[in-house]
Amino acid sequence: MSTYPERIRLALVDDHRMLLGALSEWIANAADDIELEAAVTTWPELLTHPKFPVDVVLLDLDLKDNIPVALKISTLKTTGVRVVLMSTYSEPNVVREALAAGALGYLVKSEEVGMIVEAIRAAAQGESFISAELDLALNAADIGGSPKLSAQERRVMALYGGGEPVKSVAYQLGISEETAKSYLKRIREKYRVAGIDVGTKVALRRRAIQDGILIQDAATGTF
Repeated sequence: MSTYPERIRLALVDDHRMLLGALSEWIANAADDIELEAAVTTWPELLTHPKFPVDVVLLDLDLKDNIPVALKISTLKTTGVRVVLMSTYSEPNVVREALAAGALGYLVKSEEVGMIVEAIRAAAQGESFISAELDLALNAADIGGSPKLSAQERRVMALYGGGEPVKSVAYQLGISEETAKSYLKRIREKYRVAGIDVGTKVALRRRAIQDGILIQDAATGTF
């Protein structure tokens, strides 16, 4: 089952009040293990909030306050807070700068709530999580090589490629069946962009072995 912490203390920062309200409600309804401690519209409000510091901050990339995002990330890191950025756009250079500064995740705001929850959980464990759309843009130059998968994507691919049905994959990882399906869709799309077809379960299994995600016993052909 899930290895996520029992409780993740989260803060949201977005200058669009409507989106802030919607995100608060979606996350509250989608995840029992995430406790929303603060939902604020400005950077100073976050730093002065009585519940700060929290475990993870979901931070809008462009708060229009002229404070460099790298400085925000650095400030949060010094207080032990992990950062997931979200934005309406996915300019690769901006993302690379943010990740280099220490952000653990980057999401486009069109991402479904299940993926937002997974990004928060990954950050809480110190793992990276990047929007599938953005990951494809960042790795567009690497066509022909194996795509970079997140730790959770590798877990999903190993279990599913190893013969588990989607429902069992979801149960073992402590995620919903729909989220498990979303991971598989992301994995297949990443491979597709890299010029590798893993459209069938057999093809995905074969590729998982080739990429070292699944270990096959050479003598027996078992896993």
